[in-house]
Amino acid sequence: FVARGYARTTIAAIADAADVSPETIYGTFGNKAALLHRTWDVTIGGDDADVVFHERPEVAAIRAEPDLAERVRMWATFATATQRRTAPFMRMIEATADAEPAAAAMLAEIGRQRLAGMTVMAQSAAETGQLAVTVDECRDIAWATTDGALWHRLVDGRGWTDTRFSEWLATLWIASFVSPNARR
Repeated sequence: FVARGYARTTIAAIADAADVSPETIYGTFGNKAALLHRTWDVTIGGDDADVVFHERPEVAAIRAEPDLAERVRMWATFATATQRRTAPFMRMIEATADAEPAAAAMLAEIGRQRLAGMTVMAQSAAETGQLAVTVDECRDIAWATTDGALWHRLVDGRGWTDTRFSEWLATLWIASFVSPNARR
């Protein structure tokens, strides 16, 4: 999907690349739109485990960190690694959404999933008592800065490393989210 785009990716080409028959693809996934959705699930999670993103062990470890500034650093590192996997997929979906109803539906679903995940993270941040903004503002800033667009522009477009991006994102988030008396 990323290399060819949604419209130009055929089930026959997918089957050929997987060295299976098109019938196997249809039997396993049902249709191309369902395969697109499963591709997103694997891309966002980094594996094929059927675990809600914000319930994954890596995210649970972030949410368990009691110091919000340190939690935000961990979150920024994790978000950067996630964007490395998801940004190409997001760009493909965004480029296709106007012409392909399945891609438009997937883009809307991704937006809902991301917002739900960021809500969980923001609510968890508020529970530390160290959040300097409302849960909604924390959620919205995190949501807006992790869709892959900034990562793509700065890492792919300007040559930043993932480390530099992660450190910048952590600095931005700490300044935005963490109460001044809780910063270290």
